[in-house]
Amino acid sequence: MDIKKEALEKHKQWKGKIEVISRAELKTPHDLSIAYTPGVAEACTAIKENPELSYSLTRRWNTVAVITNGTAILGLGDIGPEAGMPVMEGKCILFKEFGGIDAIPLCIRSKDPDEIVKAISLFSGSFGGINLEDIGAPYCFEIEEKLKKVCDIPVFHDDQHGTAVVVLAGITNALKAVGKKISEVSVAMSGAGAAGAAIAKLLIHAGIKDITMSNINGVISSDIKYDDNSLNELAKITNPHKKHGTLKDIIKDADIFIGVSAPNLVTEEMIKSMADKPIIFAMANPTPEIMPDKAKAAGAYIVATGRSDYPNQINNVLAFPGIFRGALDVRASDINMEMKLAAAKAIAELVTEDDIKNGIIIPSPFNKDVSRKIAEMVADAAVKSGVSFKQQQ
Repeated sequence: MDIKKEALEKHKQWKGKIEVISRAELKTPHDLSIAYTPGVAEACTAIKENPELSYSLTRRWNTVAVITNGTAILGLGDIGPEAGMPVMEGKCILFKEFGGIDAIPLCIRSKDPDEIVKAISLFSGSFGGINLEDIGAPYCFEIEEKLKKVCDIPVFHDDQHGTAVVVLAGITNALKAVGKKISEVSVAMSGAGAAGAAIAKLLIHAGIKDITMSNINGVISSDIKYDDNSLNELAKITNPHKKHGTLKDIIKDADIFIGVSAPNLVTEEMIKSMADKPIIFAMANPTPEIMPDKAKAAGAYIVATGRSDYPNQINNVLAFPGIFRGALDVRASDINMEMKLAAAKAIAELVTEDDIKNGIIIPSPFNKDVSRKIAEMVADAAVKSGVSFKQQQ
């Protein structure tokens, strides 16, 4: 049985990958009167008088909503909210297994950004954090931005920021392997959607000064006016040398290639045209911009991919459980740039020097130290940057 058939059979057996488990014992009438009526009224009254007690008298403190509208599910595209539920359930078990966080999948039947923002803001008081998932660009940017303004809990679009954090961690170690400084390298990127935009912005904050991006229509440049405002924003902060043309033009002499776009866009000849010891992050899934073995054969020094059957998989599961764990632990109101940089630093530091010498730049998601270290460093960054409720008190 191949993996697709096996997965479908397993989903039929499971009938859902998550369930609700009671934390309160109900064996006697007294147990019932404490957990439910009449005793529960005392907790309700306490929260009415002080809504902050919802974090200590309910499970809100450890619960995240995992939300999609089904418009960008994996590589399947706009397949609808119900069809996105298996992915959202999968995300929930990753939260639990890797971060000890309870997560609830919620699939919204709307493509209207304002409707989605309104719906999420209305039920946000039930959660400690909001994880947006598989929502199409460009309105995923608008939804996240508006939610951050109206919600007093962390809002995190994982397709953007989780990917960016793991990429930065990998780039940090890849640069150690090739002996180059982050402030001196040039980056050519393919893909300027949700993930591409977030990667570019985080890398710039981390110290990379020369990033040039391309999409299906060519190189992103401030000389061009785009209907998509997210591209206009990217154009302002990238392509410092005002390059034009295609990916082939911008990859020449680049130190790093990052792809979050489409299969087979990069040739061996293009890699040979790059600077010494090229770093390749070809992350289109399931078929990358160039297969890792071809990239290596063409002279790539370090190769990362989105696939699980090759080394250095750029996998969001390395990032989001620990990021949310740290944010929840200090009651952060936001997941800001300082917290994302801290998460990337934590991931990078979990790779040994010997591993880096052998071309391994990313730790395994099954390394139990990953979420713990990220949580600690993210929590510390939240406190230092002033977004922790505990710090604000």
